[in-house]
Amino acid sequence: MDNVNLRVYSFIDSLQPQLASYLGTSSQGFLPIPGDACLWIEVSPSMAVHRLSDIALKQTNVRLGQQVVERAFGSMEIHYSNQSEVQAAGGSILSEIKQNISQRDECKIAWKEIICSVTPDHATLINRQVRMGSMMIPGKSMFILETEPAGYIVYAANEAEKGAHVTLVDMKAFGSFGRLIMMGSEAETQQAMYAAERAIANLNQQAGL
Repeated sequence: MDNVNLRVYSFIDSLQPQLASYLGTSSQGFLPIPGDACLWIEVSPSMAVHRLSDIALKQTNVRLGQQVVERAFGSMEIHYSNQSEVQAAGGSILSEIKQNISQRDECKIAWKEIICSVTPDHATLINRQVRMGSMMIPGKSMFILETEPAGYIVYAANEAEKGAHVTLVDMKAFGSFGRLIMMGSEAETQQAMYAAERAIANLNQQAGL
């Protein structure tokens, strides 16, 4: 598999309660639980993700939570209670495509913003959209983040939940861009933004990007 582009390789040491529950609501596979280690991988061509899922499942005990095959990109999420098992699965995948973590794409922040005191009309519109998380409450502040490639938004969301007392409203980890909406007080959303930015910077630093 020499022609595979490793867009995202994102290891999460411990899924936070809200994110784990959110992934469970949208998962078509085996549901993760809080505390599970998780690995999110995104590649192109998209169909290559089937082979990579097969390798991870046959060589380790990880469970497949999600697999999405789009026109351009393929994504997969695997998880397990033991971090070393997930890391071993990741190692098998990297070996198959003859790449290492430093060859993954850089995570770029395409947009970030905090909107204070969300209006009732705005909150209602968000709540009526396809939303798998908590409802947006008028008067609360809203932290929004957009990343490229999309899959990195999962890591950013987990670290933001670790670092701030915020509520997960929505997250989209597929397509060209990943999108995140979190809610809280102005101070809490500012802290969540800081945690997410720091997490993305650490990801890029780890890969030497």
